[in-house]
Amino acid sequence: MTVREDTFRRDDGSTGTYGVVDKPTYALVIAADEDRVHMVEQFRYPLGARRWEFPQGTAPGREELEPAELARRELQEETGLRAGTLVALGTLDVAPGMSSQRGNVFLATDLTAGPPERELEEQDMRSAWWTRAALDDAVRQGRVSDSQSLAAYALLLLHERQRSQPGG
Repeated sequence: MTVREDTFRRDDGSTGTYGVVDKPTYALVIAADEDRVHMVEQFRYPLGARRWEFPQGTAPGREELEPAELARRELQEETGLRAGTLVALGTLDVAPGMSSQRGNVFLATDLTAGPPERELEEQDMRSAWWTRAALDDAVRQGRVSDSQSLAAYALLLLHERQRSQPGG
């Protein structure tokens, strides 16, 4: 991550300063099996609390990976799951008013279980299958509040709606 301040010129000719957080592109994966999704929980230092979210992350050392390859890597690393099928659902901008970071969202199905290969910072991570009803309840109650996970879930719901319509 880098943080920079850019001086820019407004339309009226005045100048201003814009603070920008540059972070690499990440992948977020919704692993789904029938009426369940797989989530991970970990301690999020800036919040001082543990949070449930969909597996997500960037490549180590700012390595450039194809989005689908990064998604497969993150899913296996955090959950041990391997996806037989991976479908791109969309792209998210994390905080476009202050960060350049973007994320690619994928739906993973045809899953095979295996051991996770977590990074050092992820050693306290937990993972679990959630029914869709349990996830919906947790979102309503504020127990799942990660904005990237919520936006990705919306992309999944739109994807499912489109597939259920005639000709979709």
